This record gives sequence, C-alpha cells and structure tokens, in this order.
Amino acid sequence: MKDNLHPDYHDITVVMTDGTEFVTRSTYGQANGKLHLDIDPKTHPAWTGQHRTVDRGGQLAKFNKRFAGISGKKEEASDAPVTAKPAAEKIKLTTSAATVKKKKA
Repeated sequence: MKDNLHPDYHDITVVMTDGTEFVTRSTYGQANGKLHLDIDPKTHPAWTGQHRTVDRGGQLAKFNKRFAGISGKKEEASDAPVTAKPAAEKIKLTTSAATVKKKKA
C-alpha cells in the first residue's frame, strides 16, 4: 500500500451560529483549527419549522446590490393634465397632391 495516501484526520472545533462550540474529528483545515458555521440545525428552517430568509451574500444580495437604484414607479414629467390633440394635428401628410393624382391615373 502507498504511504501518505489518506488525509490527516485530526481534532477541530466547530463553532455554531449562536456561539456554542464542540470538538470533533475531521480532515478539514489544520489540527486544532476552528470551523465557523453559517447555517446549523438551530437556525435552518428544515429543523426549526420556521421559514425565514437565510442569505449570507448570495444571489439575493447580489441582485439587491446591482438593482438598488432602480425603482418600480415611473415619475411623471409634470403635474399638468394631459389633453388629447385634435385629429387634424395627429395626421401629417407626407405626399403632395400632384403625386396622389399620378398614382390614381
């Protein structure tokens, strides 16, 4: 069998979200190192039964940071009431009367 095939298995300290600690054996990090958890059975909705957003700088935080300056409401240019223009002002003729007569003939 080859030497140094398996990783070092040593004691580490796991720090829960509420600050409690316990010692376990793992291949994580160095001997006597600390592993700080972001989510654990005391705070995760799967174990607590309470739904809440547990976002630690993930996709939701990136989205909110990128689109923070955009509001969903459109601002009006002025407070004056908008009136409809008469139909004669809306229609603009682009051809002259002479070209219309040529097309009809």
